[in-house]
Order: sequence, then structure tokens, then C-alpha cells
Amino acid sequence: MLSLVGLAVSAEAIALLKGNASAGVPHWGCGLLGQLPGISPAGIADGNAQKMIDGLKVTSSFGKTTYWNWNLAPESTTAGAQYLTKDFIFMPEQWGMDVPESQNVRTAGVSPFSDGNGNRCPATMANIFLGGNEPDIYGSCMGNMMGKCTAPCTDAEVQSGCPVAKLDGPPADPLPNGHCDCWDESHATGVGFWPQGNCATYQPLPTLFSDIECVGEIMTKWRSMAKLISSKGYQYLSTPLVAVSIDWLRAFIKEACNGCSDVSCGCPSHIGWHFYASDCQPISLGGYDDFQSKLDASKILMEDYPHLLGAIVNEVGMLNCAGGGDVICIPNGPDQKYPAIDQPDHSCPITDELPNGLGTFIDELMNRVIAAKTNDGRSVVTSFSWFNENMDGGTYNLRLFNDDGTVNSVGEAYISACQRWAASVASVQSVDI
Repeated sequence: MLSLVGLAVSAEAIALLKGNASAGVPHWGCGLLGQLPGISPAGIADGNAQKMIDGLKVTSSFGKTTYWNWNLAPESTTAGAQYLTKDFIFMPEQWGMDVPESQNVRTAGVSPFSDGNGNRCPATMANIFLGGNEPDIYGSCMGNMMGKCTAPCTDAEVQSGCPVAKLDGPPADPLPNGHCDCWDESHATGVGFWPQGNCATYQPLPTLFSDIECVGEIMTKWRSMAKLISSKGYQYLSTPLVAVSIDWLRAFIKEACNGCSDVSCGCPSHIGWHFYASDCQPISLGGYDDFQSKLDASKILMEDYPHLLGAIVNEVGMLNCAGGGDVICIPNGPDQKYPAIDQPDHSCPITDELPNGLGTFIDELMNRVIAAKTNDGRSVVTSFSWFNENMDGGTYNLRLFNDDGTVNSVGEAYISACQRWAASVASVQSVDI
């Protein structure tokens, strides 16, 4: 019997998670992203980091904790280098819709591998490859124009004067049409922000399936990427990771699997999506209802396309704005009830809707994940990652760790909820990696 934070995960449940390798149905369980304190450059975790790792790795059929970072390998960011241990599986993603350079795609299943800095990473490279980031919305430029800059400046606007968005600094404004320079000192939330090749529409991805020629260009790139990653040993492929629209995924799968029934030619094995509620009000602003609708739509999609093995829900959190379903909004806005800037730790306060703060939010989402099954008994969600970041991309402080590296109350709630999910799984099969 393994007991970590008051919730026991039985040896039987762990065995079920790791059993029946011949079935080939992976379950990645709960994962991590963002800065992880307490891990050395050599890949050694201190007691606090190991507590989190051990708490989550028992939720996976691989016996390892997943990590992803919107890129092809761990790297250095403004928050520091991303160090992992041998207890991690790294899930690579091609953030955009172009074909990655072959030399940058690590071979699936290898350990160790070279990280983005050329250093040895003792984690294992996953056997699933993730698709582009949030193509279904226009998104926003990150930083001091968050929620206001919703498109890049055109060439003509660059020549006449284009406001430069910065990741840090006082609030600033884009051009009146919402355009800015989002490449010199900042970056966009998702690929839907950017123009694509020869597509006629300036930002074509959110409305992609109304432009047959653009669909053809994007799908040609997608199939080339699928051929590449298949040659590198990847057995599984997710759709692009949408921010809002499961209908966008349905249209994508219809195109990608037209005349193709295998990952090697671009037919995805998994769907992928993100989810955020708003303003610490998941009941009154409809966050829980939105999450449930995505689960229900995913269930139907898996039943309509039985080859789909589940949903990768790898970016989950709370937006610091009163969006009420709008995933791009201005943080700390005047219409908010609980702006993060007014909260002591920039997190959600204790309220009637969240009696245990964000811990309540995590628990309720996991209740719904546990209950989400297809008609033939398959779990709808196969991977779940909390947005372990501090007010990044318009969120609250969603960190799972305190400043001193100890696991905080949100982290404790995450471990408990994830273990409850693992304990509820009665027939999850594993695959060797």
C-alpha cells in the first residue's frame, strides 16, 4: 500500500495501471509543466520535488510523471532551466503548424536525451507527439499587451510604426486594430495568432475549414510531420491542442483521417485541448459547465471515431479576468470580482464557490474526469496537466510549490485528486516505453 498525502493508492490499482502491455492503451495520468524547484542540473530531486513526482507517477501506466513545455525538449526560459529526473516522461510538441527540423526531433522512448541546451536530460522521451498549440482562436500577444494585441502587424504597419509588446513592463497598447510587434520581445499564446504560408486569410487557422486551399496546405505540412515523427519511433499523435472548440477538432480529424488510418500518415490517435475557468467563479461564470461540455463532446468524438484513445488535457487553470468563457481577456480588469492583484498570494480566495480555494476547483474537475467514460467504458481523459505557472498568460498564481520549494496546498490537492483518479481506474492498460 502506497500512501502519500492521506489518500492510499492500492497495490491492485497500481498493478492495473501498469498491466496488460499487449493491449497498447496508454494512460499518462497527471503531469507537470512550468518551473520545478528542487531538481539539480544532474537530475537529482530534493525531498520536496520528489514528493510531487512520487505523488503523480503512480497515476500513470508508465510509472513516470509526464512533463511538457510547448517545445521539443526541456529548455531554459526566463524562469530558469527546466531540469527533470529519471522519473519523468517528456511529451514533445510542435508548437506551430510547420514541419519541425528532423535533427530537433528526439527519438521516441530514449533515455537520456539532449535537452534544448545540449545538456544530458535523464528523463525518457515520450512515445506520443503533440500537435500545434491553440489554432482554433486568434489568441493574444503575451506580456504588457495581453488581451489587447490580437494580431501581428502587417509589413506595411511595421514600416509605418508598430508598437512592440514586451513580456515585462508597464501596460501598453497595440495599434487601434489590435496589431503589434509580437516577435522581437514577446510571443503569442497560440499559433492561431499567426499568418500561415500562402493562405488568403491573414490569420487563417481559427476559421481554417472554410478555406479549402488553406486546409490543403496545412494538411500537407501535417502529413509530412506525421511521417517524420513516425520515423523517429512515435506510436501516438495528438491533434493540435485547441483552446475552445471540439468542433474544430472534429473537422481536423475528418480531414487528417481522410484516406489515412494510421499515425504515420497523420491520423491522430488522441485529441488534445486546454481548459480555463475565470475570476475564481467556476459556478456562476459557467466554468464547470464548460469543462463538462468539453468532456461530453470528447466522449462523442471518441465514439464516432473509435480509433481515438482519449483526450490529452494538458493545460488547465484559472484565468485572472472576468471572461466567463472568453479565453483571451485583459487581466485584473475592472469587471472582475477577484482580481489577482488584490489577493495576498495572487491566487483564488476562499469563497462559497471555492471553500478550499483552487483545491476545490481541482477536486471538482477531477470528479468530472473520473466520471467521463465512453459507452464502451473507456476513460475519456488519458492525460491531465495543471498550469503550474505564476500569473503567466493572464492566469492567477497557479503554482504547486511555495517559494521555499515545499509543496503548497494547491499541490497537495493536485496529488490527492490525481491519486483518486488513479484509484478509480479499473481497467487501464499499460504499454512499455
